[in-house]
Amino acid sequence: MAHINLLPWREAALKAQQKAYFTILAAVGILAFVLVLMVNFYYQAHIDGQNSKNQYLKNEIAQLDIQIAEIRTLNDKKAALQKRIDVIEQLQRSRNVGTQVLDEIAKIIPSGIYIIELEKQGNTLQLVGKSESNNHLANMIRAIELSDLFADATPESITADDGSPKLLSQFKMKVKIKGLVNDPNAVLASTTQGGG
Repeated sequence: MAHINLLPWREAALKAQQKAYFTILAAVGILAFVLVLMVNFYYQAHIDGQNSKNQYLKNEIAQLDIQIAEIRTLNDKKAALQKRIDVIEQLQRSRNVGTQVLDEIAKIIPSGIYIIELEKQGNTLQLVGKSESNNHLANMIRAIELSDLFADATPESITADDGSPKLLSQFKMKVKIKGLVNDPNAVLASTTQGGG
């Protein structure tokens, strides 16, 4: 029987297998690299898109912050103007206060009470007078509390006058005038500084 040498064929087949193996390996490596690159590009595109959306939102938020700051300054100006309007309205109401106070005092003082001294400080009246009895004084305090112009009648002192033939008692009382500004000039100055 003839001997056939198969070693070169085996070596060629082995080389062909190795070549095919390395070719497939290189193809799989290139395919994996391309796949990784595509996935990377895909996610990078998503990240870039999200970053552009975030930048857009940041720009819009910055514009809204500017608008909010403008609204706050407008609200501050509005509040300052409202304070000025309130002060002007109070000053308008208190323009004829002297006449109104004297007219109201004439209405609320019952017979048997005599006012000796009347002093106005801001929105407070200091009354000094004489009373024939404490009942007259209590009636006057009730009338003050029911008055539309006066409030918070506070007696400071009631002293008996032994030297008087009618036994009159002397009293001091503080009464608040409703709706008056304590110091109109100070309020105007503060609103001017606050709203200027």
